[in-house]
Amino acid sequence: MKKIISTPNAPEAIGPYSQAILHNNTLYCSGQIALDPKNNKLILENIQDETHQVMKNIHEVLKAANMDFENVVKCSIFMKNMDDYTEINEVYSTYFNNNPPAREAVQVSVLPKNVNVEISVIACL
Repeated sequence: MKKIISTPNAPEAIGPYSQAILHNNTLYCSGQIALDPKNNKLILENIQDETHQVMKNIHEVLKAANMDFENVVKCSIFMKNMDDYTEINEVYSTYFNNNPPAREAVQVSVLPKNVNVEISVIACL
């Protein structure tokens, strides 16, 4: 049975999807962008701040499922410009100090709300 995970501490879904689904102790988190859930404004001043907001949003979804970054087994990073890879990676790495998850990082032409980075995760209990 699947359980919908939702928290007001992360941005509401901007389409017909859930923030996350928990199924058989595995959490499938939808992609997060740098929307500040407090005011629904995008954080786009620079790629570091944008990535930190994305990771904060992911953390809130993980917390709503009683998980943390240590539970993450897979990440997908979608970026508008591969030239941002190093800076995104520097911020991303601060959230995974030990035993980082598997992941891919790909450049895409357009992301929701024309952001620069979107990240989704899969986590397990």
